[in-house]
Amino acid sequence: MMTAWPGALVLIGAMDWDRPDWRGRFYPEDLPDDWLLSYYNTQFQAVYLPAARWQAASAEVWAQWLDDTQGGFCFVLEPGAAGAVPPVSPRVVLATPAWAAAHIWWLSEPLDPRALAQRIARQAAVREPLFVFSRDGDLARLEQANNLKQIMGY
Repeated sequence: MMTAWPGALVLIGAMDWDRPDWRGRFYPEDLPDDWLLSYYNTQFQAVYLPAARWQAASAEVWAQWLDDTQGGFCFVLEPGAAGAVPPVSPRVVLATPAWAAAHIWWLSEPLDPRALAQRIARQAAVREPLFVFSRDGDLARLEQANNLKQIMGY
């Protein structure tokens, strides 16, 4: 278990950044595909990657992903097939079931700001990060969660 997390205590993001439904809504229509992650990182501090996505990435692709994101950005990885080894980086976390239960809040509809605020406060009290993710990439709920984070001073 992590102690004295050095980065942001509340990190907002979605499951994957490569979301065709975000073209023209979040991403500019003319944004090149290889700029999506960098653009995503202007608004979000973390991404949850499905096992199939991160396991298919080569070492070179991983190096590019890490280079395309800011130092505080985190990649949270869905556990993969037995023996699948994630890249070694302090910015890459394997979301084992126990870790995920302690550190991930999945946004659901409708957002319960009071419950999320209470969870943020509990995580902050023990200096452990809380990753707030949207499975379906609902931009309105992500914005609500980000606003709550800012109001709470995180």
